[in-house]
This record gives sequence, C-alpha cells and structure tokens, in this order.
Amino acid sequence: MIKFICKRVYLIFLFLFFSNILLAENNFFLEGKRLFDLKKYKDSKLEFERDIVFNPKNEKSYLYLAKIFKQEKKTDLEENNLNTVILINPKNEEAIYLLTLLSIKKSNFDKAKDLIDTFDNICVKSCFLKEELLRELETSSKQ
Repeated sequence: MIKFICKRVYLIFLFLFFSNILLAENNFFLEGKRLFDLKKYKDSKLEFERDIVFNPKNEKSYLYLAKIFKQEKKTDLEENNLNTVILINPKNEEAIYLLTLLSIKKSNFDKAKDLIDTFDNICVKSCFLKEELLRELETSSKQ
C-alpha cells in the first residue's frame, strides 16, 4: 500500500514539474512577443532567448530575434536567425521574404533570385509580396 502511495506522489510530482516547464516555455515566447509589440526590443530579445533554451525548435522565437536584429541593424545576426528559421521550417514565408530583402540589401542578387523562386513555389498566404521582391531586386540591381 505504501509503495502504491509513493508511486502516486511521484507521478503527481512529475506531472506538476513538467507542466510548469511547458507553461514557462510558452510564457517566455508570449512575453517576448508582448514586449516586442511595445518596441521594448532589448527585453523581448531576452525572453525569446529564454524560450529557445526551453524549445530550440521554436521557429517563431528565431524569427522575432531576426526582426530585433534588423531593428538594431545587426545584419549578420539577422541573417543567422532567418537561416535557422528556414532550417527548422523551409516553408516559412515570412523568413524567406525577409532573407530575400536582406540578400538584396547585401547585393547578393543570385541568392535573392533563388529565394524569390523558392518563395514563389511555397507561398500560400503572401504571394502578393513576390511582385514587391521582384521590383526591389530590379531597382537594386540597376544601381
């Protein structure tokens, strides 16, 4: 009987422990997004980094980090985070879009053309942005 009670207490403890971890990782992302929307980029960056510690495959946290680095004009870190998003989810339209804009900005036109082709193949929600990317590429390549 005592073994049975000990096992139950142990299972309850494990359940509470892991449910707290799951809630914490979700709270880090939500808090980071809230702070990002308030334009508190330094604080939101910390929350997204915490979220990544608990869930290294959360593409959304990497995407928001890339957006923060874009605001901070840290293009290498922005590019690294966008590449991580695409590595986790190769069909993330927003990451491909942002990486294409960054490639155009860096005058890497061949990569930008490849990314536009990829974007065209996978787009579902934001296909209308392809025309914008093509205009941006044409304008930048003429300069």
